[in-house]
Amino acid sequence: MTPLEQIQQDIQTLPQDALDLLAQFIQLLKKSQSVHPENRSGAEPSSSSDAADWSDLIGCMDAEADLSVNYKTYLLNGLEQKYGHH
Repeated sequence: MTPLEQIQQDIQTLPQDALDLLAQFIQLLKKSQSVHPENRSGAEPSSSSDAADWSDLIGCMDAEADLSVNYKTYLLNGLEQKYGHH
């Protein structure tokens, strides 16, 4: 039995909620391939596509405006608050 035939057989035994999840996953894969067509050939993604992968995270949280510059200070302050002085 080929891998595709095994997958088809496995799909036939899934309950409806699992089929719904599988359909969503397939749509996500299709969308990913249309956004990054270079991945179809097996080529390594470029740095610009790496940036596109992270772009969904922009604006997903609040942080200090200077976090990228003063991250060590914020980290040390956070650790001090959490664990106290040792």
